Amino acid sequence: MSDRPIDPASLSQNSEAKSVPFRGGGFLPKPKRIIAPIVFIGLIAFWEFGSRTGFISNLILPAPSEAWASFMDLVHSGLLWKNLSASLQRLVLGWTAGTILGVFVGVLIGLSSLARSSLQPLVSAIFPIPKIALLPLFIIWFGIGEGSKVATIMFGTFFPTVIATYGGIDNVDRGLIRMGQSFGLTRLSIIRKIILPGALPAIFSGARISAAIAIILLVAAEMLGAEYGIGAYILMAGSLMATDQLIAGVAILSVLGLIIAWLIGLAEKYFLKWRA
Repeated sequence: MSDRPIDPASLSQNSEAKSVPFRGGGFLPKPKRIIAPIVFIGLIAFWEFGSRTGFISNLILPAPSEAWASFMDLVHSGLLWKNLSASLQRLVLGWTAGTILGVFVGVLIGLSSLARSSLQPLVSAIFPIPKIALLPLFIIWFGIGEGSKVATIMFGTFFPTVIATYGGIDNVDRGLIRMGQSFGLTRLSIIRKIILPGALPAIFSGARISAAIAIILLVAAEMLGAEYGIGAYILMAGSLMATDQLIAGVAILSVLGLIIAWLIGLAEKYFLKWRA
């Protein structure tokens, strides 16, 4: 073993050579905002090119430019706002009511043994039923007007919200709850400060799913009986074989879904700042 003194400079150089990059990011995905527009623009450009060259038949799938022309006709005629406002009213009423009621029942199931024993089997039994199959029953109960359509959307969004809510509560770290009890927090304080914030990520995930289900049910309900609405417009376009108008209606639904997802994302960022 050598008795030579250790040179501090050589130690510093060795430590710099062996340094490793920071890996404590927690697998947090970083959004790359430029990717999505590139994908959309590339897909639409390929679609337009295929339609103009005959690679894609216009009878099967009209060009995006034709769908855009139909959309502009819808705007200039004033029918866009009539159809969109009718659909938005039904969607907002049904989804909001179903979400609020679903969160309330989900919290009850997550926190009460009696509610879990009585309501969870009922939710599990009714959830797999296609909600649009119950629309004739809702028409009998609420009439052919707006009530049956709103009830269909509310019923369809209620169950995924319930499941997401009590699932989120079940996944809250029990150690945090025991810590709150050790510090003498009341049951209400533990629910408000620990359980509900811990369940919020699951609740927002359920809101995204229920919003998509709400749009699907909205279109189906409007197709079965509505004078105005995006679903009614799509049904009319399909019956006339006006595929350009049909594509325009589908595109409106797609944009509507993107806007709703964006709004839910903003709410997530606001209420889940602690998760960053």
